[in-house]
Amino acid sequence: MTATAGHGRFGARFKGRKRAVDLLFEAEARGREVEAVARERAELAAGDPEVAGVSDFAHAIVAGVGEHTARIDAVIAENLTEWTLPRLPAVDRAILRVAVWELFYSDVPPLVAVDQAVELAGRLSTDDSAGFVNGVLDSIAAVAPQVRSAAAATLAAVSVDPAQDRDDLSADDEELHTVPVVHEVEADQVPADAVPGRDSAPETPEQRRP
Repeated sequence: MTATAGHGRFGARFKGRKRAVDLLFEAEARGREVEAVARERAELAAGDPEVAGVSDFAHAIVAGVGEHTARIDAVIAENLTEWTLPRLPAVDRAILRVAVWELFYSDVPPLVAVDQAVELAGRLSTDDSAGFVNGVLDSIAAVAPQVRSAAAATLAAVSVDPAQDRDDLSADDEELHTVPVVHEVEADQVPADAVPGRDSAPETPEQRRP
């Protein structure tokens, strides 16, 4: 998968992603829960037009990342080469967390999630970050449909209006926007080969018996 970071279509969802990255970055720097920081910023914005607000989409992202941080971080860590998660630039960590939440827990097409993360890295982080983020997310995005399907088979899905993401999709990509939002995927509900770094379960004696 090759993300096209320069296609130039960045709508309300892109702004929500950027705001979520800002909030995750701030929360980590301050040692605060990200949802508490988001509420604080929303309250400030309500009384001061100079303070950036927090959209519903940004709230959904930070709430989702906050709820699933352990799993999101584990998936990112499994797909790093010659890096550990704590050694990454803080803004790269935030961008990757947003993207993995979208890949596993939203209805955003994987191509769009990767594309937007690469664009954010190019705007907010180092010169090398866009390519680095793209490489990490490519392998994670490859299994996202399997993870979503496994969750949809066992859990109720709650859909987010896909029309809001149209500005972030090219005409060729719109048919990809078909996957429902899912909330939680338990490890034992996902096929063993669906998550990078997870080995297949060993055969039981009964399975080995001719």
